[in-house]
Amino acid sequence: STQSTGNTMNSSTSPSELHDTVENLKDVKQKISSLSKELNLKTEPRLVAVSKTKGIELIKACYDAGHRHFGENYVQELVTKSKTLPEDIHWHFIGHLQSNKCKQVAGISSLWIVETVDSKKLADTLNKACSSVGRSAPLNIFIQVKHLPKRVSLG
Repeated sequence: STQSTGNTMNSSTSPSELHDTVENLKDVKQKISSLSKELNLKTEPRLVAVSKTKGIELIKACYDAGHRHFGENYVQELVTKSKTLPEDIHWHFIGHLQSNKCKQVAGISSLWIVETVDSKKLADTLNKACSSVGRSAPLNIFIQVKHLPKRVSLG
């Protein structure tokens, strides 16, 4: 079984876990496809396989089954996995990104999106980091908007 030791490079995945994971992935993708057709959606929703704490072998099995979007929320795991796995994977950084990690993340050429940018300061830092590492492709981001209702004055 996969063990989370902080170093995903050394985790071992059983053949049955590899098989079950790939079959589950195929099943979920089929359900998305069927429902998308039933609802007459012009574009299918994108499935992001969250691969945090999962070993390279398991991610590669999903990749070999045709999946390309994977999510990580640990910067070091994302850096390591992006260097080890195929370059056409679209990596998603999920969760909160600390400003001091922006340059590391921006330097990952296969990083497709940062989910979630929750402040102007973080957006500015990420933008500067992209410039400083010479990132050629624009980086997609999701912006977290905190909506607070207007205060009502009663008098």
